[in-house]
Amino acid sequence: MKDFKDTFFYKKKTCYSGGKLIYFDKPAVMGIVNCTPDSFYDGGKTNTLETAIKQIGEMVAAGVDLIDIGGYSSRPNAADISPEEEINRVIPVISEARKRFPDLLISIDTFRAAVADTAIRHGASLVNDISGGTLDEAMFATVAKARVPYIMMHMRGTPQDMNTQNAYADLPDEMISFFSIQLQKARTAGIRDIILDPGFGFAKNREQNFELLKQLDVFKIFELPVLIGVSRKSMIYRTLEVEPAEALNGSTILHTISLLNGGDILRVHDVKEAKETVTLLQQLTR
Repeated sequence: MKDFKDTFFYKKKTCYSGGKLIYFDKPAVMGIVNCTPDSFYDGGKTNTLETAIKQIGEMVAAGVDLIDIGGYSSRPNAADISPEEEINRVIPVISEARKRFPDLLISIDTFRAAVADTAIRHGASLVNDISGGTLDEAMFATVAKARVPYIMMHMRGTPQDMNTQNAYADLPDEMISFFSIQLQKARTAGIRDIILDPGFGFAKNREQNFELLKQLDVFKIFELPVLIGVSRKSMIYRTLEVEPAEALNGSTILHTISLLNGGDILRVHDVKEAKETVTLLQQLTR
């Protein structure tokens, strides 16, 4: 078995957000808060201020390390919306969450610089960009100016056409090339703290997702934390021939494998179960 400790502790373990030092000295759990009517699993469940804050409160009680608030559904073939609508969906939730939970780390899930900038001014502590800086040329400068950590995900195309963009000669090699180029751009712009996300399900088919999961440790060459987003995704429920609502057990299994293979942050719908996964794996290595 791999030494679980070695998959995290050689990496950068701190980030700065607005002058505040953030520690990622053990595997972290990021809770998903979708302020959308059409997300693949929980679309519509938290698209009001009351339901979103209730969900965040439950995640905080379960020990969540940070939350990711998004107002743009990135599921395949999702409808495009304007930046103004995206802002209107997320800002009330971010503002209220900041008031209710002042110490909570809040990530804004967006590929648009204007949305990121507005969210940061209302209390967001990180930016989670599914495009890795490819869909808005102003994103890197915006994040650098705000001095917040940046989550860089690998994706080809857009949520509307990414399913047609999954032809690779060598997937890990092409992803390393993508990250190398985008990291150079981000660092040149002045971004100090970066987290990588392989982008499971984004311009990748089921077989490619599982191959990527097996080869997660290839990203250790960047010496950066790696975020894993597989919670209740189609690579799980289609393989098991169940609905997303029945994919919790499968999610837990893949979260365990992800941590053993080099993942550092789990982006999840189910915080309690993910925190238990982290606790048990830590106990295993003591």
